[in-house]
Amino acid sequence: MSSNTVINPSASSTLATNKVLKNTYLLLSMTLFFSAMTAGLSMFLNLPPFGFLITIVGFYGLIFLTSKYSDRALGLFFTFMLTGFMGLTLGPILNMYIHNFSNGHELIIMALAGTGTIFLGLSAYALTTRKDFSFMGGFLMTGMLVAILAMIGAIVFSIPALSLAVSAMFILLMSGMILYQTSEIIHGGETNYIRATVSLYVSLYNLFLSLLQILGVFSGRD
Repeated sequence: MSSNTVINPSASSTLATNKVLKNTYLLLSMTLFFSAMTAGLSMFLNLPPFGFLITIVGFYGLIFLTSKYSDRALGLFFTFMLTGFMGLTLGPILNMYIHNFSNGHELIIMALAGTGTIFLGLSAYALTTRKDFSFMGGFLMTGMLVAILAMIGAIVFSIPALSLAVSAMFILLMSGMILYQTSEIIHGGETNYIRATVSLYVSLYNLFLSLLQILGVFSGRD
């Protein structure tokens, strides 16, 4: 007596998607914890700001290496290198808020709470509705280019109003990126959990900094 095994492509696809989601959220939680540890170390050591050039070179260099080896175990190593480095660069910024604002600790907690709320809310929305947000890809890419140019202009010309507008833009763009990346995983557009993790981490990092800056502007310094 022989039996035939019927493979359901839809079920197989769902299992693969669920695996990517599970691995992505697991790795994301680990990298966020590791990043928090390196940020705490940076604050404890009172490291000076890394500077724009060092931050950009370190960030894009590690992004390149992570992407290049995303299909290998070495990709995990560079993922933690990237998130650890970004944590180190975050430490001096957090110290600046603590030292220059009477309510610096509260601002950081509020920014963290806001980031977590936005991420969980948007992720839940994308997962429950299962809407396809792939149409946002081109808009988000264009928006990022505009936001980066505006950010450079705000730094070069020291325009506080433009800096505030850039932070608001980044909040909207990073929120869109969370929806887009989650949708890509759900619908099979992203099958590599390392790339998905890095994309979500960068969105959360920028979202947190943008919220912190806006809260700081409206709070005022001592």
